[in-house]
Amino acid sequence: MQFIDAAVVAGTRRTADGYLIAEARAVRAGIQLYLGDEVGKPEMKVVRVYRPAEEVFADASLQSFTHAPVTVNHPKEAVSATNWKDLAVGEVSTLAKKDGEWVWLPLILKDAAAIKDVEGGKRELSAGYECLLDWTAGTTEDGQAFDAVQRDIKINHLAVVDRARAGSKARIGDGANWGISPFTPDHKPTEEKIMTLKTVTVDGIPVEVTDQGAVVIGTLQTRLADANTKLTDAEKAHQVTVAAKDASHAKELAAKDAEIDALKGKVVSDADIDKRVQARADLLSVAKSIAKDLKTEGLADAAIRKAVVAAKLGDAAVADKADAYIDARFDILVEDAKKAGSADPFARVVADGITPTNDADKVVTDAYALMVADMKAGKTSATVN
Repeated sequence: MQFIDAAVVAGTRRTADGYLIAEARAVRAGIQLYLGDEVGKPEMKVVRVYRPAEEVFADASLQSFTHAPVTVNHPKEAVSATNWKDLAVGEVSTLAKKDGEWVWLPLILKDAAAIKDVEGGKRELSAGYECLLDWTAGTTEDGQAFDAVQRDIKINHLAVVDRARAGSKARIGDGANWGISPFTPDHKPTEEKIMTLKTVTVDGIPVEVTDQGAVVIGTLQTRLADANTKLTDAEKAHQVTVAAKDASHAKELAAKDAEIDALKGKVVSDADIDKRVQARADLLSVAKSIAKDLKTEGLADAAIRKAVVAAKLGDAAVADKADAYIDARFDILVEDAKKAGSADPFARVVADGITPTNDADKVVTDAYALMVADMKAGKTSATVN
């Protein structure tokens, strides 16, 4: 793609032969703004083109300045061996070199009419060059965003012009239709400039502004859109972070609630305590009724049941037996005890006999025994003295 850039001719002097020696700076590094339709991107209002220092000051680029022809205004076509006699009024005399962010170069003008124009005030120098546009967006080291990068910069010619960007067309695209030049906000138009207006919509309101104003507004709108995008992205990231924290907090609360519920489940009510006390008392009572000499202090309920079974049936009855088996044997012993306890008291006394406690009781016991013997012998009565 063909481009032009401008700089002011300075440091002029005449040689003995009347030639004009001058110095100029052209093609600087950095970011410049172009209209989208001038660089093949009509869908973009403004294109930010970056010229990296390594491209501007590359050896091949600097060498392309050497002996490059100087013309008066930009020709309609690139200068070549077939047309240089008709177009050239001088040339770049020696090798160009780096000067800050610009390229410094020496010129020699040999055409008398061109020299007269320069000395009369036509002192801007516009570089016509070709380059490749790399449409890879990015950000410079100092944080400036760009949409494309100029690469393989090759100088074709240098044009002496009245004002590189005078008027609407001259400011963005050269009037001779050779190449395109960037918009520079600090450019001061001539008084003869024809003002053309464009309608730009700002916040839904149509406003008539100059071409320069439209470019500035477009640039500001692009920057505002970029800022809004960054703000939206930041807000989304913040919401994701908050949501993650809320989820983590909710999980912690759920864990605490579960822990509280578990602790509540371990709390025993007064009624439960009464039931447990009564159950313990019933167990101890039954155990003592089955094995009256059993020691129950410090034993858990399961241990008491096991001790009762062992006391009544022997240790072999509980050795290596599961708790369910021992509980079943204990329940059988309890049922047997209940059955034995519900028998006729008199028959139980008759079956078990009376255990005397003293001499008087022995007399009664003997008499009772005699009565029983008589009854068994078939006697109908007996006298007890």
